[in-house]
Amino acid sequence: MTQTDGASSSYNDLRLHPLFRGLDDVTVRRIAQELPVERVPPGHVIMTEGDLAKDLFVILTGEIEVLAQGPKGRICVALLGPGDWVGEMAILETQPRSATARALSHCALLRIGEEDVQRQLIDHDAGQYAVLLANIARELSRRLRVADRLIANADKHIARRYVTESMRPPVPR
Repeated sequence: MTQTDGASSSYNDLRLHPLFRGLDDVTVRRIAQELPVERVPPGHVIMTEGDLAKDLFVILTGEIEVLAQGPKGRICVALLGPGDWVGEMAILETQPRSATARALSHCALLRIGEEDVQRQLIDHDAGQYAVLLANIARELSRRLRVADRLIANADKHIARRYVTESMRPPVPR
C-alpha cells in the first residue's frame, strides 16, 4: 500500500540529492512543489521485474533492496538508500523492468514519471533535461564500472556469457 502525501518534498532535500545536482533553483523548486512524496511500508514492492517501466523513484528516506531473477530464484543485486534512485531506465527508454525493488524500511519516495519529465523539464528548459540525463548517465557509468570489475574477476563462463548477451544485433544497411 502506497500513501501519497499532499505535502511536497523539501526544496533543500532535493537540492542536495545527486540526481538534481546542477539543475537550476527554479526547476528544483518546481519539482519539489509539484511532485508528491509517496510513503511506503517495509515489504512494499515499488516496482516489479518484467513490468513496463514508466517511473523513476528518488529515495528521500529509507532503504530499498533491488532483486533480479537468477537461475536459483531472486537475488539481491543492490541496496539503496537516501541519495540514490531506482528505475532510471524508465526515463531513458520504455522497456520491461530489469529488476524488482522492495522497501526494507519505511520509505519516502519521489515518483517521477515520463510525463513529469516532459512537463517539469523538457517543456520548460531542455537544458535542464540534459543536466538530469547527465546525472543519470554518471550513475549508470559508476554502476557499469562496478559490474565490469566483478565480471573481470568472475570465471570465464560468466565473462563469455556477458559478452554474448550484451552484443547488439547488426545494424541494417
